[in-house]
Formats: sequence, C-alpha cells, structure tokens
Amino acid sequence: MRLHYSIEACAEIFEAEVVGSSPDSISHVYFDSRKIQQAKGALFFALSGHSRSGNEFVENAYQQGVKFFVIAKNSSVVFQRDAVYFKVDDVLKALQKLAKHHRKQFTYPVVAITGSTGKTTFKEWIFHCISDKFKVVRSPKSFNSQLGVALSLLEMHEGASIAFIEAGISKPGEMKVLQELIQPDYGIFTAFGKAHRENFANNEEHLLEKWALFRDCRLAFIPHTFADLENRLPGNFQVCSNYENHRFPSGFSGMLGVLKTFLAYLQLDPLEIKERMDSLPTLALRMEVFEGMNGNTIINDTYNLDLDALSEALIYQRQLAPGKKRIVVIGLSEKHPHEKLEIEQLIHSFNPDEFHFIPEGKSIPWENFKDAVVLVKAHRDRAFEYEVARGKALKHRTIVEINLSAIKHNVSFYQSRLPKDVKILAMVKASSYGSGAEKVAPYLQHSGITHFGVAFADEGVELRKAGITSSIVVMNPDPEHSDLIIEHQLEPAIYSFEQLDEFITALIHRNISAYPIHLKFDTGMHRLGFSPADKERVLAVINSQPEVRIQGIYSHLADADNPNHSSFTQKQLATFDTIVSYFREHSSDSFLAHILNSEGSLRYPEHCYDMIRLGISMYGYTENQDLKPSLEASVSWYSSISQIKAVPKGDFIGYGISFEAPEDMTIAIVPVGYADGFRRSLSNGKGCVYIHGIKCPVVGRVCMDMIMVDITSVNAKINETVEIIGQNQAMDVFAKAMDTIPYEVMTGLSKRMHRVYVEE
Repeated sequence: MRLHYSIEACAEIFEAEVVGSSPDSISHVYFDSRKIQQAKGALFFALSGHSRSGNEFVENAYQQGVKFFVIAKNSSVVFQRDAVYFKVDDVLKALQKLAKHHRKQFTYPVVAITGSTGKTTFKEWIFHCISDKFKVVRSPKSFNSQLGVALSLLEMHEGASIAFIEAGISKPGEMKVLQELIQPDYGIFTAFGKAHRENFANNEEHLLEKWALFRDCRLAFIPHTFADLENRLPGNFQVCSNYENHRFPSGFSGMLGVLKTFLAYLQLDPLEIKERMDSLPTLALRMEVFEGMNGNTIINDTYNLDLDALSEALIYQRQLAPGKKRIVVIGLSEKHPHEKLEIEQLIHSFNPDEFHFIPEGKSIPWENFKDAVVLVKAHRDRAFEYEVARGKALKHRTIVEINLSAIKHNVSFYQSRLPKDVKILAMVKASSYGSGAEKVAPYLQHSGITHFGVAFADEGVELRKAGITSSIVVMNPDPEHSDLIIEHQLEPAIYSFEQLDEFITALIHRNISAYPIHLKFDTGMHRLGFSPADKERVLAVINSQPEVRIQGIYSHLADADNPNHSSFTQKQLATFDTIVSYFREHSSDSFLAHILNSEGSLRYPEHCYDMIRLGISMYGYTENQDLKPSLEASVSWYSSISQIKAVPKGDFIGYGISFEAPEDMTIAIVPVGYADGFRRSLSNGKGCVYIHGIKCPVVGRVCMDMIMVDITSVNAKINETVEIIGQNQAMDVFAKAMDTIPYEVMTGLSKRMHRVYVEE
C-alpha cells in the first residue's frame, strides 16, 4: 500500500472530528491488530464485528506503535497524547470514503470482476496472461466484500497501468455501494450461481443486483450463457463465445470465453492469446497446509510471489508455529531478480529462524529441516510443485482435504444472524469431527473465535500444544484427569455432585481458588447433567467452596432441528430459563449461559442467551434443506487409481466371489477401504466414486485397504484422481449410502490418511 495523506486531508475525507495532531502522513492502513507489521505511518480502523467492538483493539495497536486511529464517535477509548484520533459516525464508511477518494486519483483503467463463482480464478488468470505487458494492481486474495473492495482500491498506485478489483455481494443494495467505490471502466462477469440466492426475491433480482456494477462501464464482458438475453441486454454488455480447453472441466468454458475476448480487446494477437490460455495454471489458487517429513508442517503457497500475498502467508505461518521453528523458502524466478531485495526485507521483518532463496536448478534441502513450520513461496514459472511434494511425509496416497475458507464462511453465516453480543463456542471434539483440531482450531482462533469445546481433557491438552490460548471447555471430564485439566487451564463441565466434589478436592490440594467451571443441567434429554431440582443445592456447594466459580451454565436440546417437536423444545427452553434466572439472581458470579446448537440458534434466536455452540454445521453439513444453500461443504475425500485391469465376462471380482462380471469390463483398483472409513456395506454397487466426473460403482466387496470400481465407460489412467466425497458426491449422499449421517462419516475418516488444509 503506497498512500500519502496528511492528517488534514484525512479529516476532510472522513468528515471527522480530530483529537490530537501530527506532522506525519499516513502511508498504509490496518483493521486487524494481529497483522500490524509496520507501525510508522499506519492508520488503524477500529472496525466492529458481529460480536466484538473494534475499540477493544485500539490500545493493542497503540502498544505496537500505531499512532493514527479511526474510531466511532461514541467510543470510550483512552486517548494517548502522542496519537491522533479521527472520530466518525461509521468506521467502515470512513474507510470506504478514503478508498473512493483514492480511486479518483488515478486515470488508468479499472476492471471490476463479479459473479457467483470464479472471481479470484479469473483475476489470477488475467494476471498470468498480461503481467509482462501491463503493471497490474489486483485485489489481494479474495478481497471482494464491502471491506475487501475498499482495501483493494487502496492498493492502487501511480506506477500501475491497469487494476482488477473483485466485487462480491450477499444481499440487495450492496452492489450500489461497491459500484460507487470502484467506478469501473470495464466489467467482467464470470458466472451466475446459487450463492446467497436465498437473500433475493428471485433469480432475476439476484442477477440484476450483480449487473448493477456495470451500470456506467464502457464495456462489460459476460459469458455465452446469457446469449438468449442478447436483445434485452444494455448496450455496453458484450456476450462472449465459449472457449473449450481440455485442461479444464466444461463448466469453465464460459469464463474462458470471457477471458479470450477480453485479451483480444487488450490487443493481444491471436497467437499470443492461444499460447497464454494454453499455459493457464491449473493449480488451485489457494494455500495448502500438510504434514511433511521429519515432523515438519508445510505451508504450500507457490502460486505467486507478490508482496501482499507473501505478507499474508508470513502472518499465517507465525500463527501456526507457536513453539516451533519457522523456515521460509523462496523460489525466485530468474525473470524477477529485481524483486529479491524487497522480498528479503519483508521476510526479515518477520524474524524467521531460517530463510532460503532457492536458485533455479537447485532443490529445497528438506533433509535439513526438522520439527519446523516451513513456508514455501515461488513465482509461478518456477513450477515448484515437485519441490514441495518432495517434502511431504510418506503417507497414504488417499487424502482428506479440509477447506478452511468454507469453515470461515459458515461461521460468518451464523455470526451474521446472531444478536450482536452473542458469542460462538466452536465444537472441535473428536479431532474437530475428523478434520484435525490442531489445524482447524488455530485458524478459527485467528478468525476471532474465543471459546472452544472438546469432549475429553486430552483433546484440550492437544489444543493448548497447538497454540490455543482461548477458553477450552471439556464437556466430559474424567475425574482422574483433574490435574491435567488444571495444569493446562482447561474448563471442566461439571454434571454431578460426586464430580464436583472430586474436582474441588483436586483444587484444594493445589491451593487454587476461583477456578472456572461450567455447570451442565439436564433439561429433558436425560443424558449427563444435574437435575433442575438440584439448582439450590448446587449453588449452596459452590457458595461454600471458594475453590470454584461459575464460568458457564448450559444444557442440550434433544430435538432442536425438528420443527414438528417444537413443543418439547419449548419445554426444555422454559426449564433452562428458570435455571439461568435462579443463578443470575442468587449467584455473584458472572457466567455465560448457552443451550442452543447451530440449528437451534436459527429456529429459536430469542433463546441465544450469551453464546451458542457450533458443531457440524460449522463444516457445512445440515439436515435443514432450507439452510443448505447458505453453507459451504468443507471436507473433500480423494484417492487415486493404483492399477487398471480388464475383466472378461463371467469372471469374479473380490473376496467371496460375490460379483460376477455381466460383460467384459474394465476396473480400477483404488487404495481406500473400510480401515479408512469406506464401509464394507458399500460393496457391490451400493457405493460409488467419481472419476472425470463420471459415476463408477464399487464392484466386489470393499476390502480393508482397497476397493475395485467399474470404469468401463471412463477413459482413465493409473494415478488419476478419484473423488469419494466432493463436487459430484456430497457428504450427505455418501452418508446415506452408508446408512448413517455425516457426523459418523467425518469422525470415521482414518488418521492414516493425509490431511491437506486449503484456504481460498
């Protein structure tokens, strides 16, 4: 970010009341105190989220050296003498005003990109195609929200010759704001899908809202999908012919057609266009995290090496590496030697333990790295994928892919529908439902989650080792684990007098007082919990024992997701309300009350109390059909083909000769079996996988470590990808085939399978 605004200029732009003065100018902005790297010249916007006020982080930013702040007029922050405060009506709108003003300083073309999917992919593709001809400014990562667009526009600078800005919306009225901010000269529309459609009256309203971005463009390029509307389209809309590329699924043909047409508009000659489109990267535009050899954790972010992306990756590495070494590996291309000094300076500002530039023709010295978090970044033309793969731990070739961005989206969805001060307790028991709590929980903590729930104490200990400093509630604490709970500052859920007495005894032996505990009451589910009738006795014990204090009171609903049994749920809620009211009146402890799970929070929002618990919905899975379009699935499961065989008609396949080939067949052997969670019940056609998007039924019995599938109609090769759960076979469809639910599928995914964590 290369800003240069005086205090006086900012005051005028923001229409702000100013407290303090300074001769210094503002050169860049922050809104997250955890990401502050360069305090001099930094302006901190105290943005408030769904459950936290931005004012909470002003002092933290000041302690890191920041001296300029934008705060709400009614803020109660402590004013420091050597700092400057801009008091405004709305902090986000002040940031947008700055972005709008900044955008007006430049006359080079600004291209706005919108669509239900593909915005970031298109942006990176166009950068790949033209970065040697144009000096390009582009939105960092997937910055396309009301906040993200403003931050993207502030990246514009006088050294550029074209800008590509993503714009995303989720409800009516948002695109008008973004259009006024971006004021695009050209428009790109990638695709039209179902994302956020539930917030619009119908498809047409949804589409027109998106197209409002192109209202004043010189020209907007849209896919051939809308060719039948050509006579109704505004005069500045150009429909682009589809472009097929065998390296990409047919679903990309519309967006590829837009890309080809836009490149021609930029006056690239046809041969150049073909060469560049044939070389488009197929690598997913996302960061991956996976286990490496010698106990390393590898962050693979080798798609590009621009400074903003590198800074984000370095911040993420630091968050992932409490107590571990940090090693940074850079694959610098010989085409970009001028970038070396800036890259080096940025990396040194993060103080990694080791830093390596890998020249072309040289390999990453994986054998020298041990028990470290290793970040690998490279220019795309270095084709560093092989080098990264060399560092992987030798594990099962079947992988479980966890999309962290989808999890973040799902959490944000619930936050947006909760009352402002209601907190979220993220349930990460059973290793975060099989997704790997040691990776998911730090990501959630970084995203603002302050409370976590686990089933047993050892799970809480692992979270502490992974760097979780937030509150961790142990839902099923074993009496023999009291010392472990106390040592790691976990918070036990107490559900019986015997358990309460045993835990107090452990605290007495350690001479500890006021230790936080949570009280579990049984309001009708008849699982763990004190009886509601015991509330007076429970409080009497706690009042007589200074060793403990009440941190939380909670219960479980038995049937929150079933609208047909709402009377039973209402009875539970009434019982819980009586319990909470009693403790609020008679206890001096300030505690958090919670009874609602994710489904319950949407059906009974008036009973959110202080906190809700997010479980499997956080990962994108729900039985609520109305809710499904709003959530994003976060777990995919892939394997690959080990061998291909021709099977003559009449031959048998697998154990027990239970399947006889009805005709000449071709089968593939896939290294996944019931030891991995692919149940034996899926044998002989009940289960299936997808190869090249084509359904391939299981033939024969599922073995412990492998399956055989029918690929007679598929042109497949050894080592090609096999989808078990993903785009073609959703988690709930797979679970239904196994006569179970997504919970059981996720928690049954074997630990021997490689977990890969991706962030879009």
